[in-house]
Amino acid sequence: MEIDVSQNLRCDIEDEAACRRSYGADMTKKIALRLAALRAAESLGDFWPPKSGPERCHELKGDLAGTFSIDVKQPYRMLFKPKEDPAELDPPDEQQRWQAIKPVEILAIEDTHG
Repeated sequence: MEIDVSQNLRCDIEDEAACRRSYGADMTKKIALRLAALRAAESLGDFWPPKSGPERCHELKGDLAGTFSIDVKQPYRMLFKPKEDPAELDPPDEQQRWQAIKPVEILAIEDTHG
């Protein structure tokens, strides 16, 4: 899957030393694992069903509706959005919608419950 990283996060994620300074060694390893899983996926459908596997990928609700979350290390999540509006693709069900999502943009790594 194609992945872009938001400008404000790019330096922290793409440079291992900067990532270690910002998030620590353990989080840096987990971030690298999650990025590798996203890159290896053909589409977001590879993470179906929601909240399964070590990634526990799921779509957020409320103020963050339309944003997806993958577990990094409790309580931190990697937040990302589809680069193309999946509503425009109009798939008939949720699983097909996830399969239609291919390019994503990583927005943040944060505690969404804090």
